[in-house]
Amino acid sequence: MGTVVTIDLYCEAVVERSELYVRAARARAVLQRADAVFSTWKDQSPITRLRRGEITLTEAPAEVAQVLEGCEAARSLSRGWFDPWAMPGGVDPTGYVKGWAAQRALGALAMVGVTGAIVNAAGDIATFGNPGAGRPFRVGIVDPSDRGRLACVVELAGAVATSGTYERGAHLIDPRTGKAAARVASATVTGPDLGLADALATALAVAGPEGLGFLELIAGYEGFVIDHDGSWQSSASFPFAPTETQRRT
Repeated sequence: MGTVVTIDLYCEAVVERSELYVRAARARAVLQRADAVFSTWKDQSPITRLRRGEITLTEAPAEVAQVLEGCEAARSLSRGWFDPWAMPGGVDPTGYVKGWAAQRALGALAMVGVTGAIVNAAGDIATFGNPGAGRPFRVGIVDPSDRGRLACVVELAGAVATSGTYERGAHLIDPRTGKAAARVASATVTGPDLGLADALATALAVAGPEGLGFLELIAGYEGFVIDHDGSWQSSASFPFAPTETQRRT
């Protein structure tokens, strides 16, 4: 996956530090396993060997079939705007697997006494619970034209993923043409599962505002896009923080 992941735990009860360490270590192991299996930068990773045709899907670790099944669901839900099988060099689940791995790592953190947790995989975030006193997690969405500013703040219950070209350049591929393309500067998707949100954010960045149409049909998922001219659109129930809703209406 080749990225930085941070973990935050919130506790209201007395929790043994040694147990927190064990939970964090389990989460880290989940992430390291995902990197070992799915990194397209590692010459001998199972996904790289599968792409080269050296192994079959049945010979690959079981996680590969599970991830590709999730990718297939995302391809269908996004009407083909997310399609790992259309990537140069063979199937590439990168747009799904980072969120999938972070979501699995989040599951390793649950324990009595932990009221909330965040797994932040380079800005794609999976959460459970809250930071305390019933307050929701709030996450800022960066303004792609000025990374020192926030475009908005999201009141989060679940996951949020953002895709765009303002940090990594033209790396998003339009599966219908096979060429690099992004019809908006930034696309954000919220929902209960970070793997799917990650894939849908990639699809939305490539599809542009018309992609909000397929999001409206997926229960629990909402989208927000910022165009290259700074204008924005969102799905009907995108979870802007209350002050943001007031400011933008």
